[in-house]
Amino acid sequence: MCAGVAVATLGGLAAVAVSHAAAPGVDVMGVRLGGDSTETRLVIDLNRGATGRVSQDGAGGRVVISLPGVGAKASLQGSGRGLVKAWMIDNAQGSARLQVDLNGAGVIKRRFLLPPADGVDHYRYVIDIASVGPPSATFISRPTRRPAAPAAKPLPLKRVVVIDAGHGGRDPGARGSKGVEKDVTLAAALALQARLERGGKYKVVMTRSTDVYVPLENRVQIARRAGADLFISLHADAGAETTTRGASVYTLSEQASGRAARFVSKDDWFMNTSTSSGDQGVRDILFDLTQRATKNRSANFAELILERADEHMPLLRRSHRDAGFVVLLAPDVPAVLLEMGFMTNVHDEANLSDEGRRTRFMNSVGDAIDTYFQQQSQVAAR
Repeated sequence: MCAGVAVATLGGLAAVAVSHAAAPGVDVMGVRLGGDSTETRLVIDLNRGATGRVSQDGAGGRVVISLPGVGAKASLQGSGRGLVKAWMIDNAQGSARLQVDLNGAGVIKRRFLLPPADGVDHYRYVIDIASVGPPSATFISRPTRRPAAPAAKPLPLKRVVVIDAGHGGRDPGARGSKGVEKDVTLAAALALQARLERGGKYKVVMTRSTDVYVPLENRVQIARRAGADLFISLHADAGAETTTRGASVYTLSEQASGRAARFVSKDDWFMNTSTSSGDQGVRDILFDLTQRATKNRSANFAELILERADEHMPLLRRSHRDAGFVVLLAPDVPAVLLEMGFMTNVHDEANLSDEGRRTRFMNSVGDAIDTYFQQQSQVAAR
């Protein structure tokens, strides 16, 4: 069965949120961005105080800052905003190292540490990067000749794909004649993970990789905190008639779009940035634009899956559907829910339970993911 429907919302502008709950032994809780092409702010959320050391201040298009004694999860990364093209945090020589690729000429304007205060229960290391404009024309001087800083190689960022195996633990999902949905979805998710990781192009994040129960809201949070570029939730349907069979793909419905903002805001996914006036109307417009772009990408990905799924599983007559499932509610992460077939149909259940057929099915989904990102890259290059 599909994941349930939930109420949802928003309160501010999104940037990047990796996490707000540090794992044991990990001091970096998350990274957030705000601002514009004139000045961009990065905030590193920490569970304790820290000092920073700058090794590159923007020359050559990169900023590098180390936080000695601080740890981070391996390869936290994200796309940028404003002056920031992309960022990455890794562990290097006993420090958490922040590397930032810039969109243009920029320099660190200020850095400071904010202790817990005003309802915030953790430390925040703040870095402001300002654009470097053209020199003033009020006087003429002979410029000092110095060699230009070599351009840094782009950060080795991978596309982040989150795979969500539906149900799990105490929630078995749909029941077939020989098995239950939670086992089929987990097996399919692991097969898709293997397919994506073979090529080395993706960072794959699993909402679950064992038979455990994960609340629906947490699955969406995992995707956003991972800086997901794509989210796919795997399910197997149930029908009143045992003759009903076929795959289908769901994307977010228009009705659910209006509720997504409430759901988002309660976890502070979006930070207020930009407008000095704090105009709620402007924030609402920007949220709507973000969500509509995300829905368009989700719909495109859904069609790519259906094109390839048809080779391995019959499709329902209306195979692209919309709904307000919780796992589709993130406003800035393209997401689909794939119903791989019907557990209540003996032919579909047999296909999904057979390792070879299931693997070929998931390989075709992996092909759809490859095509999706190829298309996105072509659009970005125009």
